[in-house]
Amino acid sequence: MTDIIDDLIWRGLIAASTDLDDLRKSLDGGPVTLYAGFDPSAESLHIGNLVQLLTVRRFQLAGHRPIGLVGGATGLIGDPSGKSAERVLNSPDLVAGWVAQIRQQVGRFLDFDPGPAGALLVSNLDWTERLTALDFLRDIGKHFPVNQMLGREVVRARLEAGGISYTEFSYQILQANDYLELHRRYDCALQIGGSDQWGNLVSGVDLIRRVTGRSVHAVATPLITKPDGTKYGKSEGDAVWLSPQLMSPYAFHQFWLNRTDAEVPGLLRVFTFRSRAEITELERAIAERPAAREAQRVLAAEVTMLVHGAEETARAVAAARALFGQADLRELQERTLAAALAEIPTVRIEAGTGAGENGDGGLPTVVDLMAACGIVPSKSAARRAIAEGGAYLNNIKVPAADATPAADDLLFGKYLVLRRGKRTVGGVEVTGPTASGRGARSE
Repeated sequence: MTDIIDDLIWRGLIAASTDLDDLRKSLDGGPVTLYAGFDPSAESLHIGNLVQLLTVRRFQLAGHRPIGLVGGATGLIGDPSGKSAERVLNSPDLVAGWVAQIRQQVGRFLDFDPGPAGALLVSNLDWTERLTALDFLRDIGKHFPVNQMLGREVVRARLEAGGISYTEFSYQILQANDYLELHRRYDCALQIGGSDQWGNLVSGVDLIRRVTGRSVHAVATPLITKPDGTKYGKSEGDAVWLSPQLMSPYAFHQFWLNRTDAEVPGLLRVFTFRSRAEITELERAIAERPAAREAQRVLAAEVTMLVHGAEETARAVAAARALFGQADLRELQERTLAAALAEIPTVRIEAGTGAGENGDGGLPTVVDLMAACGIVPSKSAARRAIAEGGAYLNNIKVPAADATPAADDLLFGKYLVLRRGKRTVGGVEVTGPTASGRGARSE
């Protein structure tokens, strides 16, 4: 294993740190216990959190002992970092449910086998719930100069924006106390967090020094941003969730597959465990064979594998191939096909809305459906595509402009996949009773 600090620097994963040379000496001296915290601000983690999960995993692979901390207590308060206004406080029952889900997600990335590097998974509610207000103020609060707390960037920003409640102002003290507790219980000497957490990380280092006289460490990873500078993994809006309930494995795989050539080298370094030599070779492939998109395929497959496992990754790859005519749509599972159609232009129609062979309803013509789902700008454009041999229904070339899907064509009795050319794909979902014949394989 190459030096872990050198590896993190090469991957661009150190945005800020305490004394890096001293940390390197500690890591060279034997297994170091480290932790990263994950607050239940939603029912799932997102790819911003994935940066921390994979960074902690890198330390474990280098022989160090990770602790995954889920914020059962801090999740009740809310971290003001990155927020321009006060968070809405969620109910204890809701937070407890989110804690359980996030514990499962964190646990996927750590190895809990017994040994010097065996991981631990804890909740800060275990020690914070029993902490009285008087103990908190006397034993912890006295070590925090208010002028220093006011100097934290997140606090200054909130004060300038209109103010901050004492609840969120106190968050940095609670997080610092977590580090102190883990130091006392497990000799934890390193905290990993995002660069927007740097003030909170330094607060923990300072608290341990004031209380115990010992020096510990903190490393902040950079925020991973899109080309326009916005974050990929926001906890709201267009977040890229790790939960398959909030974002299907197919959509997750497509997110990575659709990254631009400029983005991919950095994402490979941060989100995969590929070696320096392998990533360098993929960077060369981007430069020499950009149309092959080899690096994007590697990135998408590896990250989806890490988050969702081999089986779901294989299904996502198969669905993408099938949509674009490279595999049989009828071999897909229904939920995989449904997830894929959710990511492309899809129209819902009622059965019986077509003219039918005998005026008895049925399905609209392929021309009508191509226009309805938006893969052509007009019905005349659909007719031209068919005449030129560039229109497909369920990956079968449409023979004539008056072609109409039969009930037999419906996948799982309700889906159709339309394609114009090689890359323009749309879907149809038919609602209501249909005389469906054979369909795709059921789950």
